Amino acid sequence: MKCSQFLISTLRESPYDAVISSHQLMMRSGMIRKLGNGLYSYMPLGLRSLRKVEKIIREELDAAGLLEMKPTVIQPGELWKESGRWNTMGDEMLKPQNRGGQDMVVSPTAEEAFTALIRDGLSSYKQLPIIAYQINTKYRDEIRPRYGVMRGREFTMMDAYSFDADQKSLDESYDKCAAAYRRIFKRLGLKTISVKADTGAMGGSGSEEFMVESEVGDDTLLLCPECDYAANVEKAACKTEVPLNSEGKPQVKTDNSIEEVATPNVFSIEDMEKFFNEKSTTFLKALIYKVYNCAVDLSKTEFYKNAKTVTEGGQTYIPESYFCVLIRGDLDVNETKLAAELKASGAELAGDEDVLKYSGAPHGFVGPVGIKIPVIADLSTVDMHDCIAGAGKEGFHIKHVEPGRDFTPFMTVDVRTCKEGDKCPVCGGTFYTKKGNELGHIFKLGDKYTKSMHVTYLDQSGKPVTPVMGCYGIGVDRTLASIIEGHHDDNGIIWTMSTAPFHVAVVPIKYDGAMKEAADKLYAELTSKGIEVLLDDRNERPGVKFADADLIGYPVRVVIGDKNLPNVEVKLRSSDKAELIPLESAGEKIAAIVNDELAKLNA
Repeated sequence: MKCSQFLISTLRESPYDAVISSHQLMMRSGMIRKLGNGLYSYMPLGLRSLRKVEKIIREELDAAGLLEMKPTVIQPGELWKESGRWNTMGDEMLKPQNRGGQDMVVSPTAEEAFTALIRDGLSSYKQLPIIAYQINTKYRDEIRPRYGVMRGREFTMMDAYSFDADQKSLDESYDKCAAAYRRIFKRLGLKTISVKADTGAMGGSGSEEFMVESEVGDDTLLLCPECDYAANVEKAACKTEVPLNSEGKPQVKTDNSIEEVATPNVFSIEDMEKFFNEKSTTFLKALIYKVYNCAVDLSKTEFYKNAKTVTEGGQTYIPESYFCVLIRGDLDVNETKLAAELKASGAELAGDEDVLKYSGAPHGFVGPVGIKIPVIADLSTVDMHDCIAGAGKEGFHIKHVEPGRDFTPFMTVDVRTCKEGDKCPVCGGTFYTKKGNELGHIFKLGDKYTKSMHVTYLDQSGKPVTPVMGCYGIGVDRTLASIIEGHHDDNGIIWTMSTAPFHVAVVPIKYDGAMKEAADKLYAELTSKGIEVLLDDRNERPGVKFADADLIGYPVRVVIGDKNLPNVEVKLRSSDKAELIPLESAGEKIAAIVNDELAKLNA
């Protein structure tokens, strides 16, 4: 391909809203252009690299035995109502109507579509297992789209779904896809960290994320240096410490009755430490949370025994409910964990009016004793004794609180936010943190969708059985951006050979005379060897051509000038050094460089 036949439009400066390297460089190199907030279009240069990422994904999934399909991007809303996610998916889901008034969905994910498509053709156990995938467009109405294609509203996703007869088969499908993921990321030149993760709105049990370390990562990873434990902070568990009293000794039970203490202007944990002259580990911190679409059975609680419920997709939930969440004073609540334990679509701190309405006291004075709404106690409170808590009355706290004696939690679960310095639950090592970006995520969904959408097959005895599912996704745009995040310098992108838009840029100082003849000859030779070459035949100054080549990031640059002929200058983008090679042998040598690097990535 010659530059005169190609669309190349580079920028000297980054757009004002581009704050991370991949966004800046993709815009400056002309790989993408912005159409709207969170909406980016791939230009020819960027599309070549995107297609290479897709190709590697497709090759590895096909080799693993997965079957490619292409469901529609627009899906009937009835499928989402059938699964129970029409009202619980959240505001990220775009719900248009067609001219007939039928509810539709612009696909944010495809569990419903794949389940419906497989359901219509599944009849016998002999057809299982099935693992089908797509590489297709998705749309999520992100409230704050940012970082270019790293977190856009429209994006390309590979998602796969396995349908298995039993858990053993699901485990095998899960492991097969995990192995394919590792091959994919290796071929792309990415080093990933595999971490335990929250399953979120997709549901399910077992879950693993494939992350890349990034200074601008959206995720915080907790890792143990002593063993292989690694988890997203949204999922991470840690070893529970023995709660200590003000003397640094384990807390002991008290027979003292609750004592009310006037505490004007004492609101925060820090205020309480000063007022009571006690460590924060002796305080029971109580917070009121508003929870959306809670599917935990609350019918046995006094407050919610007659609550209005909604049933969708075989799942019954309360659209809006409130809980008092209790945790040790020095710790923080993890809202993702809380929502997961309550089988809810989300949880957030309640507003001031709701806090007063449901607890009888404003922020800072909320307590678990006598409160009417259900109490969710973190595991950190299990061994706490002789505690101090809010009195449930403005301006007062209470002393000598005994969990189990003075209040009984509705649930005692892990809702703690783990942090650097906490202890590993496996080996007791001390956690350290890294920032990361999620590239891929795999789930064991179980029968969440097959049961609600009435999918069955006939087993060997002729009885109808519900299959179990797995879900496997890779963000294609995010993966492409992450390659740039991990492979660039001050001058531009440094592509991995497997994802570069072109392997080689042939740059004649001037496309005329002997230089033109040499450039055309080398271009033809490399092309005949299967090497992807861009010939810069533009009538531009050499400095402009060199700057563009570095910005765009071609792995190999060949400069052809009068002074060096019959030699040409070959420079790798990842190296500061250039080498003069005779034109007659340059084609052979450059092809070997490209093929050797591809072989390393594909090994």
